[in-house]
Order: sequence, then C-alpha cells, then structure tokens
Amino acid sequence: VKYFKPLRKLYWHFGTVNSVKFSPDDTKVVFSSDDNTARLLDIALEKEIEIFKGHLDRVNDAQFSPNGDVIVTCSRDKTIRLWDVKTGKGIIQLKGHTDNVSSVKFSLNGDTIISSSYDRTIRLWSVQFGIEIKVFRWHSDAVNHVQFSPDGETIVSASNDATIILWPVKSSEKINGLFGHSDHVLKAQFSPNQRYIVSCSLDKTIRIWDVASGKELTKLLEHSRGVNDVMFFPDSQTILSCSNDLTIRLWDVALGVEIQKLGGHSTVVTGIDISHDGNTIVSCSSDGTIQILGSMGNT
Repeated sequence: VKYFKPLRKLYWHFGTVNSVKFSPDDTKVVFSSDDNTARLLDIALEKEIEIFKGHLDRVNDAQFSPNGDVIVTCSRDKTIRLWDVKTGKGIIQLKGHTDNVSSVKFSLNGDTIISSSYDRTIRLWSVQFGIEIKVFRWHSDAVNHVQFSPDGETIVSASNDATIILWPVKSSEKINGLFGHSDHVLKAQFSPNQRYIVSCSLDKTIRIWDVASGKELTKLLEHSRGVNDVMFFPDSQTILSCSNDLTIRLWDVALGVEIQKLGGHSTVVTGIDISHDGNTIVSCSSDGTIQILGSMGNT
C-alpha cells in the first residue's frame, strides 16, 4: 500500500479552483477556475506558463488531449473550447449545450470529445470538424460528469437525479443504470482494468460497482460531508477521494477500508488527479490552492 505526504502548494489563486489534471508526461498541470480562465503550470518550476482566456463565465473542467498538445475546457457560459498548449490560443469553440457544461473529456485517440451539462444531456463531438455527432438523453436532472471507458466503447455519466448511466458510444440507448445513491452523484469513473466503476455523491458515500453485472460491490462511509471527486489509481486496487469535509482519502478496493486521510486545504477540496505512475497526487480547493502530494513508498 502506498502512503502519501503533502510536498508543497503549487499555486495561490484568488478564486475557487474547480479542477486540476496532469499532462500526459506528468510535468505540468492544467486547472480551471471561477475567474473564467484555465491555467497551465509547470510543476518543477512551480510557475504559471500559460493562461487560457475566452470563456465568459466560470470554467468547470480542463483536460489535456492524449498527446498533450491541446487542452479542452468547458464553462458555465454553455460552451466548450479547444486551446493550443504551445501558443495559448483558442482553436475552436463548440456550441450546442443550452446550460452549464459541467465536464468534458477526450477519447483515447483524441478524435472525439464527450461532454455533460445541466441541460440533462451528454454530447459527443468531432474534434476535426468541430461539430456535434450525437446527443444522449435519459437523465432527468443535471449531468455532473462523463467519462469514456478505457477501451473507448462505453460512456459513464453521473447526475443530480442520483443515478449513474452506462451508454454505448455507437448508440444513444443506455446499457445499464446504477442505482443506490440517495443524493446528487458528482463523479463516476471506470477503473483502468474496466472491471469496476467508482462513484461519489453528496450523500457522503463512495460506491464501487461491478461493470459486468451493474451490482454495487462496496459502500465506503468515512467522509463526513459530500464527496466531490473520486478515482482509481493505475493499479485499480486503490481509490482516491476528496470531500467538502476538507480531506483527501485513500481506500483499499479489496478490503473496502480507508488507508490514509490527508489534509492541507483550508476549505472544500474540489478536485484531484493521480500521475500516470501513481506516485504523485494533485488536489485543488475553493481556498484557491493546488497541492502536490508525493508517495512515501510502499508499506
């Protein structure tokens, strides 16, 4: 089991940081903010190297393309934008959602983008042509998060209607619904081996689901307030979460128990990410800071 310790604060921002993600080579992070921008930071230099300006409202999510050359952002201004990492200039703007766009992700080959919105839809977009390919409708309330499966064939979504839905990319019909949360589901993520989905909710719980059967396997109950983000480590054996209770926690999947509890932020922890080798964690908060946590090795 890996244990982590806080290493340093990368940035002090004057507004809430909504998401933070590593670049494919783990040398940089991109974060989105309530100040209508996304920003690129060099981890080693602890320096801001680019600001992506253009959105007219808070930026909810920012992600790198698989090759690291492009960043995609989404905003409460109802738009999605693509940016050139080297120049900082906007490449294209995608319009179609009629409400706040809550999350956005590249496909594994970088050819398509999937987005979720408070307009209750999920939309698939062509990067090359800058057009909407498909709309997925089933959720009865705002959709908070969407993600491609590791093989790129399935989409998982999380909604304020307290459900998680699995969708085939090539069809608009849902495969399965996962039911068990009693409040807004904020995130739902596949494990790297695609056997499981982990979800988190304002109901304070984290739940692990079997993808094949759609059955709930485990419910984790240590957070004292709503859980904002959750994801698997690369080995699919450990889970990382963050919460309104100001903590970041690590969990053992097989045992269903908490491994470690970490602090460092003075207010709500809004987002997390894990480096590709699993040895570094980055977190962000409404306190305006980004925190780097490093592995102390295996115990």
